[in-house]
Amino acid sequence: MSEQNKFSVLMSVYKKENPIYLKAAIDSVINQTLMPSDIVVVCDGSLTDELEKVLDFYKSIYPELFNIVGYEKNQGLGFALNYGLQKCKYDLVARMDTDDISVKTRFELQVAFMDTHKNIDVLGGQIVEFYEEEIIAKREVPLNHTEIIKFIKGRNPFNHMTVMFRKSSVIKAGNYIDLHFLEDYYLWVRMLVYNCKFSNLDEILVYARTGVDMYKRRGGYKYFKSWVTLERYMLKNKLISRLYYYFTLGFRFFLQVVLPDNLRGFIFKKIARKKVSNDG
Repeated sequence: MSEQNKFSVLMSVYKKENPIYLKAAIDSVINQTLMPSDIVVVCDGSLTDELEKVLDFYKSIYPELFNIVGYEKNQGLGFALNYGLQKCKYDLVARMDTDDISVKTRFELQVAFMDTHKNIDVLGGQIVEFYEEEIIAKREVPLNHTEIIKFIKGRNPFNHMTVMFRKSSVIKAGNYIDLHFLEDYYLWVRMLVYNCKFSNLDEILVYARTGVDMYKRRGGYKYFKSWVTLERYMLKNKLISRLYYYFTLGFRFFLQVVLPDNLRGFIFKKIARKKVSNDG
Protein backbone atom coordinates (compact mmCIF):
# COMPACT_ATOMS: atom_id res chain seq x y z
CA MET A 1 0.00 0.00 0.00
CA SER A 2 1.32 3.45 -0.90
CA GLU A 3 1.92 5.86 1.94
CA GLN A 4 -0.89 8.13 0.75
CA ASN A 5 -3.42 5.28 0.94
CA LYS A 6 -2.57 4.21 4.48
CA PHE A 7 -5.44 4.76 6.87
CA SER A 8 -6.46 4.63 10.51
CA VAL A 9 -9.46 2.95 12.12
CA LEU A 10 -11.16 4.75 15.01
CA MET A 11 -13.12 2.81 17.65
CA SER A 12 -14.50 3.62 21.10
CA VAL A 13 -15.36 1.15 23.85
CA TYR A 14 -16.91 1.55 27.30
CA LYS A 15 -17.52 -0.79 30.23
CA LYS A 16 -21.07 -1.91 29.39
CA GLU A 17 -20.09 -3.44 26.07
CA ASN A 18 -19.93 -7.17 25.36
CA PRO A 19 -16.38 -8.59 25.07
CA ILE A 20 -17.56 -11.27 22.60
CA TYR A 21 -19.01 -8.59 20.33
CA LEU A 22 -15.84 -6.50 20.69
CA LYS A 23 -13.69 -9.43 19.57
CA ALA A 24 -15.94 -10.08 16.55
CA ALA A 25 -15.76 -6.40 15.58
CA ILE A 26 -11.96 -6.29 15.83
CA ASP A 27 -11.65 -9.56 13.90
CA SER A 28 -13.70 -8.04 11.08
CA VAL A 29 -11.29 -5.08 10.98
CA ILE A 30 -8.05 -7.06 10.86
CA ASN A 31 -9.33 -9.76 8.48
CA GLN A 32 -9.91 -7.31 5.64
CA THR A 33 -8.70 -7.62 2.05
CA LEU A 34 -6.97 -4.30 2.77
CA MET A 35 -5.54 -4.00 6.25
CA PRO A 36 -5.43 -0.70 8.17
CA SER A 37 -2.04 0.65 9.23
CA ASP A 38 -3.26 2.12 12.50
CA ILE A 39 -6.12 1.12 14.83
CA VAL A 40 -6.98 3.59 17.60
CA VAL A 41 -9.22 2.24 20.35
CA VAL A 42 -10.45 4.78 22.89
CA CYS A 43 -11.34 3.38 26.32
CA ASP A 44 -14.15 5.74 27.31
CA GLY A 45 -13.65 5.33 31.05
CA SER A 46 -12.44 2.29 32.98
CA LEU A 47 -13.33 -1.08 31.45
CA THR A 48 -14.24 -4.50 32.82
CA ASP A 49 -11.49 -7.10 33.15
CA GLU A 50 -13.05 -9.08 30.27
CA LEU A 51 -12.89 -6.11 27.89
CA GLU A 52 -9.35 -5.32 29.00
CA LYS A 53 -8.31 -8.91 28.22
CA VAL A 54 -9.67 -8.64 24.67
CA LEU A 55 -7.73 -5.44 24.02
CA ASP A 56 -4.57 -6.81 25.66
CA PHE A 57 -4.78 -9.90 23.44
CA TYR A 58 -4.79 -7.91 20.19
CA LYS A 59 -2.21 -5.44 21.45
CA SER A 60 0.15 -8.33 22.26
CA ILE A 61 -0.21 -9.79 18.75
CA TYR A 62 -0.14 -6.48 16.85
CA PRO A 63 1.85 -4.08 19.08
CA GLU A 64 2.60 -1.64 16.24
CA LEU A 65 -0.94 -1.68 14.83
CA PHE A 66 -3.07 -1.09 17.93
CA ASN A 67 -2.96 2.18 19.85
CA ILE A 68 -5.07 1.77 23.01
CA VAL A 69 -5.79 5.18 24.57
CA GLY A 70 -8.31 6.54 27.06
CA TYR A 71 -9.10 8.05 30.41
CA GLU A 72 -10.61 7.00 33.75
CA LYS A 73 -14.10 8.57 33.66
CA ASN A 74 -16.73 7.90 30.97
CA GLN A 75 -17.21 11.06 28.88
CA GLY A 76 -19.56 9.92 26.12
CA LEU A 77 -19.08 9.01 22.47
CA GLY A 78 -18.60 12.55 21.13
CA PHE A 79 -15.75 13.27 23.54
CA ALA A 80 -14.19 9.84 22.94
CA LEU A 81 -14.14 10.20 19.17
CA ASN A 82 -12.82 13.76 19.38
CA TYR A 83 -10.01 12.51 21.61
CA GLY A 84 -9.33 9.43 19.48
CA LEU A 85 -9.30 11.25 16.15
CA GLN A 86 -6.45 13.42 17.39
CA LYS A 87 -4.46 10.21 17.99
CA CYS A 88 -5.01 8.81 14.47
CA LYS A 89 -1.81 8.77 12.41
CA TYR A 90 -3.29 9.12 8.93
CA ASP A 91 -5.60 11.56 7.17
CA LEU A 92 -7.88 8.78 5.96
CA VAL A 93 -9.85 7.48 8.96
CA ALA A 94 -12.48 4.73 9.04
CA ARG A 95 -15.03 4.61 11.86
CA MET A 96 -15.95 1.26 13.33
CA ASP A 97 -18.32 0.44 16.17
CA THR A 98 -17.23 -2.16 18.71
CA ASP A 99 -20.24 -4.44 18.28
CA ASP A 100 -20.67 -4.46 14.49
CA ILE A 101 -19.07 -6.51 11.72
CA SER A 102 -17.45 -5.02 8.62
CA VAL A 103 -17.62 -6.96 5.36
CA LYS A 104 -14.20 -8.23 4.23
CA THR A 105 -13.88 -5.86 1.26
CA ARG A 106 -15.09 -2.72 3.05
CA PHE A 107 -11.76 -0.90 3.40
CA GLU A 108 -10.54 -1.93 -0.05
CA LEU A 109 -13.66 -0.44 -1.63
CA GLN A 110 -13.53 2.76 0.40
CA VAL A 111 -9.82 3.47 0.00
CA ALA A 112 -10.04 2.90 -3.76
CA PHE A 113 -12.97 5.33 -4.00
CA MET A 114 -11.30 7.99 -1.86
CA ASP A 115 -8.12 7.64 -3.89
CA THR A 116 -9.95 8.35 -7.16
CA HIS A 117 -12.32 10.98 -5.73
CA LYS A 118 -10.03 13.47 -4.02
CA ASN A 119 -12.89 15.93 -3.60
CA ILE A 120 -14.91 13.61 -1.33
CA ASP A 121 -14.49 14.26 2.40
CA VAL A 122 -16.87 11.63 3.81
CA LEU A 123 -17.71 8.26 2.26
CA GLY A 124 -20.22 5.86 3.77
CA GLY A 125 -22.25 2.88 2.65
CA GLN A 126 -25.28 0.73 3.32
CA ILE A 127 -25.90 -1.47 6.38
CA VAL A 128 -27.90 -4.53 7.28
CA GLU A 129 -29.11 -4.68 10.89
CA PHE A 130 -29.23 -8.00 12.73
CA TYR A 131 -30.25 -9.27 16.15
CA GLU A 132 -28.55 -12.46 17.37
CA GLU A 133 -28.64 -14.62 14.19
CA GLU A 134 -31.62 -12.93 12.53
CA ILE A 135 -31.41 -10.24 9.87
CA ILE A 136 -33.86 -7.50 10.81
CA ALA A 137 -33.68 -4.68 8.27
CA LYS A 138 -31.57 -2.68 5.84
CA ARG A 139 -30.90 1.04 6.21
CA GLU A 140 -30.40 2.61 2.82
CA VAL A 141 -28.82 6.04 2.42
CA PRO A 142 -28.52 8.25 -0.69
CA LEU A 143 -25.46 7.92 -2.90
CA ASN A 144 -24.35 11.25 -4.36
CA HIS A 145 -23.72 14.66 -2.83
CA THR A 146 -26.84 16.28 -4.29
CA GLU A 147 -29.11 13.56 -2.89
CA ILE A 148 -27.30 13.62 0.45
CA ILE A 149 -27.73 17.36 1.04
CA LYS A 150 -31.47 16.99 0.40
CA PHE A 151 -31.66 14.01 2.77
CA ILE A 152 -29.61 15.66 5.52
CA LYS A 153 -32.33 18.23 6.23
CA GLY A 154 -34.57 15.57 7.76
CA ARG A 155 -32.49 12.46 8.46
CA ASN A 156 -28.91 11.35 8.99
CA PRO A 157 -27.47 10.72 5.50
CA PHE A 158 -24.75 8.35 6.69
CA ASN A 159 -24.61 5.08 8.56
CA HIS A 160 -21.99 6.22 11.06
CA MET A 161 -20.34 2.83 11.50
CA THR A 162 -19.56 2.69 7.75
CA VAL A 163 -17.90 6.06 7.17
CA MET A 164 -14.39 6.78 6.03
CA PHE A 165 -13.41 10.44 6.13
CA ARG A 166 -10.51 12.82 5.78
CA LYS A 167 -9.28 13.76 9.25
CA SER A 168 -8.24 17.24 8.09
CA SER A 169 -11.80 17.97 6.90
CA VAL A 170 -13.35 16.77 10.16
CA ILE A 171 -10.91 18.86 12.21
CA LYS A 172 -11.66 21.90 10.03
CA ALA A 173 -15.37 21.58 10.91
CA GLY A 174 -14.62 21.38 14.64
CA ASN A 175 -14.13 17.62 15.13
CA TYR A 176 -16.72 15.52 16.98
CA ILE A 177 -18.73 17.42 19.60
CA ASP A 178 -20.71 15.74 22.36
CA LEU A 179 -24.44 15.72 21.49
CA HIS A 180 -26.47 12.85 22.95
CA PHE A 181 -26.88 10.19 20.18
CA LEU A 182 -26.42 12.81 17.43
CA GLU A 183 -22.64 13.31 17.51
CA ASP A 184 -22.19 12.10 13.96
CA TYR A 185 -25.23 13.83 12.43
CA TYR A 186 -24.14 17.12 14.00
CA LEU A 187 -20.68 16.64 12.50
CA TRP A 188 -22.01 16.03 8.96
CA VAL A 189 -24.17 19.16 9.13
CA ARG A 190 -21.22 21.26 10.28
CA MET A 191 -19.05 19.77 7.54
CA LEU A 192 -21.71 20.69 4.98
CA VAL A 193 -21.57 24.29 6.21
CA TYR A 194 -17.82 24.12 5.60
CA ASN A 195 -18.49 23.04 1.99
CA CYS A 196 -17.32 19.46 2.43
CA LYS A 197 -18.38 16.89 -0.19
CA PHE A 198 -20.19 13.64 0.58
CA SER A 199 -20.83 10.27 -1.01
CA ASN A 200 -22.13 6.80 -0.15
CA LEU A 201 -21.36 3.49 -1.81
CA ASP A 202 -24.27 1.35 -2.94
CA GLU A 203 -22.70 -1.73 -1.33
CA ILE A 204 -23.44 -3.12 2.13
CA LEU A 205 -20.30 -2.34 4.15
CA VAL A 206 -21.30 -3.30 7.69
CA TYR A 207 -23.58 -5.73 9.48
CA ALA A 208 -24.85 -3.63 12.37
CA ARG A 209 -25.81 -5.35 15.59
CA THR A 210 -29.08 -4.10 17.05
CA GLY A 211 -30.97 -4.87 20.25
CA VAL A 212 -34.38 -4.89 21.84
CA ASP A 213 -33.71 -1.52 23.52
CA MET A 214 -32.71 0.36 20.36
CA TYR A 215 -36.01 2.22 20.09
CA LYS A 216 -35.97 3.16 23.78
CA ARG A 217 -32.68 4.97 23.18
CA ARG A 218 -34.35 7.00 20.46
CA GLY A 219 -36.78 8.55 22.91
CA GLY A 220 -36.74 10.77 25.96
CA TYR A 221 -36.35 14.47 26.66
CA LYS A 222 -32.53 14.40 26.61
CA TYR A 223 -32.57 12.98 23.09
CA PHE A 224 -35.15 15.58 22.04
CA LYS A 225 -32.91 18.38 23.38
CA SER A 226 -30.14 17.11 21.10
CA TRP A 227 -32.49 17.51 18.15
CA VAL A 228 -33.29 21.07 19.23
CA THR A 229 -29.56 21.90 19.13
CA LEU A 230 -29.14 20.30 15.72
CA GLU A 231 -32.25 21.89 14.19
CA ARG A 232 -31.29 25.34 15.54
CA TYR A 233 -27.88 25.01 13.92
CA MET A 234 -29.46 24.08 10.58
CA LEU A 235 -31.90 26.99 10.85
CA LYS A 236 -29.12 29.44 11.72
CA ASN A 237 -27.12 28.33 8.69
CA LYS A 238 -30.15 28.47 6.38
CA LEU A 239 -30.21 24.74 5.68
CA ILE A 240 -33.89 24.63 6.66
CA SER A 241 -36.72 27.18 6.80
CA ARG A 242 -38.30 28.49 10.00
CA LEU A 243 -41.57 26.74 9.10
CA TYR A 244 -39.74 23.45 8.61
CA TYR A 245 -37.90 24.01 11.92
CA TYR A 246 -41.13 24.36 13.95
CA PHE A 247 -42.87 21.53 12.14
CA THR A 248 -39.96 19.13 12.59
CA LEU A 249 -39.48 19.89 16.28
CA GLY A 250 -43.20 19.47 16.91
CA PHE A 251 -43.16 16.09 15.22
CA ARG A 252 -40.00 15.00 17.06
CA PHE A 253 -41.41 16.06 20.43
CA PHE A 254 -44.48 13.91 19.80
CA LEU A 255 -42.40 10.97 18.55
CA GLN A 256 -39.59 11.07 21.11
CA VAL A 257 -41.25 12.39 24.25
CA VAL A 258 -45.00 11.71 24.04
CA LEU A 259 -45.20 8.31 22.33
CA PRO A 260 -44.53 5.09 24.31
CA ASP A 261 -41.57 2.98 23.24
CA ASN A 262 -43.55 0.29 21.41
CA LEU A 263 -45.41 2.76 19.19
CA ARG A 264 -42.22 4.71 18.52
CA GLY A 265 -40.51 1.48 17.50
CA PHE A 266 -43.35 0.56 15.13
CA ILE A 267 -43.27 3.98 13.42
CA PHE A 268 -39.47 4.00 13.26
CA LYS A 269 -39.30 0.59 11.58
CA LYS A 270 -41.97 1.54 9.05
CA ILE A 271 -40.42 4.91 8.10
CA ALA A 272 -36.68 4.49 8.49
CA ARG A 273 -35.95 0.86 7.63
CA LYS A 274 -36.42 -1.53 4.73
CA LYS A 275 -37.46 -5.06 5.65
CA VAL A 276 -35.01 -7.73 4.58
CA SER A 277 -35.72 -11.45 4.42
CA ASN A 278 -33.25 -13.89 5.96
CA ASP A 279 -32.72 -15.60 2.62
CA GLY A 280 -31.40 -12.32 1.16
